[in-house]
Amino acid sequence: MATEKQTALITGASSGFGYEFAKLFAKDGYDVILVSRNGEKLQDVAQEIKMQYNVRAIVIEKDLAEPGAAVELYHEVQKQHTQVDVLVNNAGVGEHGFFTDTDMDKELFIINLNVIALMQLTKLFLQDMVARDSGKILQLASTASLAPLPLMAVYSGTKAFVYSFSQALINELKDTNVTMTVLLPGASDTDFFHKAHAEDTVIYNDTSLSDPADVAKDGYEALMKGKDKIVSGLKNKVQAAMTNVVPDSALSSGMRHYMEESSSKDKKEEKGSGGKEKITDQETDSK
Repeated sequence: MATEKQTALITGASSGFGYEFAKLFAKDGYDVILVSRNGEKLQDVAQEIKMQYNVRAIVIEKDLAEPGAAVELYHEVQKQHTQVDVLVNNAGVGEHGFFTDTDMDKELFIINLNVIALMQLTKLFLQDMVARDSGKILQLASTASLAPLPLMAVYSGTKAFVYSFSQALINELKDTNVTMTVLLPGASDTDFFHKAHAEDTVIYNDTSLSDPADVAKDGYEALMKGKDKIVSGLKNKVQAAMTNVVPDSALSSGMRHYMEESSSKDKKEEKGSGGKEKITDQETDSK
C-alpha cells in the first residue's frame, strides 16, 4: 500500500488492463488519473472506483494518438498541481492484415499512440521523477515485442520499440530511486482482437486467452517490487524463452500460423455470445 497519498496516472483506463490497473491502485489507496478517449466509460470507471475505494479519481478525456495530445495531457496534470508518482503507459492498438493491404492512416495512428505518445509521456513525467528522485513507470510491451509477428507487422514493431526503449532507460535509471518495469502480456481476453480486425485468427479462436485481471496483477506486483520486466503467464514465459534460441525465420513462421484464419472461428463466436461481456475500448492493449 501507498504509505502516504500518492497518485497513479493510467492511460487506456476505461477498460481492459487499464481498468484493472485502476482498481489495483485504488485498492492500495492511490488516487488515480484516468485517461482515455472514451470519456463516458471513464466517468463510469471513476464513479465505481470512488464509491468502492474512497479515493480521488480524476477523468481526462484525451485521444493520445492525436499530435500534441500527450504534451497537452502533461500540462493539464501540471495545472491541477498533482504529482504523478506512478505512470502506467497502457494505451495501445493494433491492426491485422498483410502490410501491403492495410490502411496507412490506421498504421500511423498505431505508431502515434503506441510509440510517440508513450515516448512523450515517459520523457515528461520521468524528468519530474528523476528531479525529485522518486517514482515508478510501467510500460506495456507484449510478447510480440520479442518475435516478428507477420500479419501484425506494425503493431509488433511498435511493441519492440517499447521493449528496447524501456530496457535502455532502465539502465539509465540504475543510479536513481526511480524504477521502470516492462510488462509483456500474451494474447488476452480484451477487445483488442476485434478492434484490430483479428477476431478470425487462430490465436483468438483456438488458444487460451489470459484474464486481464491476472495480467494486470502480475504487472502491478512487479512494478511495486521494482522489477525490470515481467512476462505474464507460464505459457508466455516459455514462449518468451524460446525467442532466445529459435531463429527469427522459424519464429516468424510459427507466429504467422497463429495470426492466420481459424477454421473454428464460428465456435468461438458462439461461445463468446453466451459468455462474459467483451471489453470494448479501442485504447486497450491486450497482446
